[in-house]
Amino acid sequence: MRLALPMVVSQASFAVMVFTDRVFMSYLGAEHIAAALGGGVALFFCLSLFLGVITYGNALVAQYYGAGAFHKCPRVTTQGVLIALCSAPLLLLGALFGGDVFAMMGHAPALVELERTYFQVLMLGSLFILIKAALASYFAGIGRTRVVMVADVLGTLLNVPLSWALVFGKFGLPALGIVGAGLGTVIATLFSVGIFLLFYLSMQHRQQFAVARSMVFDRGIMRRYLRLGLPSGLENFLNTASFNLFLLLFQSYGVVEGAAMAIVFNWDMLSFVPMVGLNIGVMTLIGRFVGAGDLRRANEVIASGFLLAIGYSGMLAILFLVWRTELVLLFDNGGQDFAAIAELGSRMMVGLVTYMLADATLLICGGALRGAGDTRWIMVTSITVHWLMLAVQYWVIIVRRDEPMLSWWVFVAMLLLLAGLYLGRLFGGVWRQPERLARVMRES
Repeated sequence: MRLALPMVVSQASFAVMVFTDRVFMSYLGAEHIAAALGGGVALFFCLSLFLGVITYGNALVAQYYGAGAFHKCPRVTTQGVLIALCSAPLLLLGALFGGDVFAMMGHAPALVELERTYFQVLMLGSLFILIKAALASYFAGIGRTRVVMVADVLGTLLNVPLSWALVFGKFGLPALGIVGAGLGTVIATLFSVGIFLLFYLSMQHRQQFAVARSMVFDRGIMRRYLRLGLPSGLENFLNTASFNLFLLLFQSYGVVEGAAMAIVFNWDMLSFVPMVGLNIGVMTLIGRFVGAGDLRRANEVIASGFLLAIGYSGMLAILFLVWRTELVLLFDNGGQDFAAIAELGSRMMVGLVTYMLADATLLICGGALRGAGDTRWIMVTSITVHWLMLAVQYWVIIVRRDEPMLSWWVFVAMLLLLAGLYLGRLFGGVWRQPERLARVMRES
């Protein structure tokens, strides 16, 4: 709890930031909230490979911390920032040409323009997002998760009123609509990076972890970073690609269906994103035990993680099921299409409730396995199941043109299957073998 709760608050603050942006967009119209979902997912797709690699720095830092090699912890962060800087040319290409995908997927011209604009504004802050991820992973890895919480909460406290002012033209600012929502996010991200640097460059921290000597290229750590982090990055990238394509396929049903999915995923985010904090806590503690060469207490960490995750998601599942219609109606903007949006969204909320415990299982199992360096198995398994789901979705949506709810239940079934596979791997115990853990710690 001491390690994970600040990360839960941190992730929850991010969820609140995205949630409020989409509420603001819903007041502008159904096209705006659908565009906010499409543009936001496209941004995450462009960053997913680099984010997957960089955020594995959490486990690496925890492993060095557990081994007592404190001076290597900030060196991991330096390598993460170098990876972020090397990604800049590709991010620029993504910003210039990535917006064309929306039109290729057959979206309505008005929706395409909004999606492209929102995506390109968000991409202005893409490098800051990666640097922030490297710093957050570092502080989580050494167990100072309160620093991450402070930086993220302060960023959210800036973002929400700033986006409101920029979207609707308050306090003398121009009404920029969806552009204002994107600018508010970019400014808040840069602000959070500044907060992280205040802690990272403080005198006490510099002396304790030899930060001044860490700002160099370290071949051994970089090799280890890429060997263990690239599978996580590829998994993140290809899974995000499959999810993004599923989202775009689903939105081809129409604006009503796209808006209903955006509303349901907004509530999904309030369940899923805070539990990412538990995932980070489990990964950090397992990483420390791997670094110390002692996994005797791993079962206690895993059991605690499951207790917290299942308890949280189970409570929300009951609330979401009982008040599903009211939760969807929160986004009612008075538009003529909203009755149809509310009817479909209420039915989709039942599917959300069905897979919420599967999400909890995936996050706890994934945190334990990643902390122990079992990233290749996760990559192969997760990518296979996600792309199998996408193939079925193409058949359901494009070939057969079945109703949206069938497509939604295919997505739900994919998550349930993946949760079962992760449980089998976790309790199978292959990842605990001493020779495997010794290979994880090698820098060559």
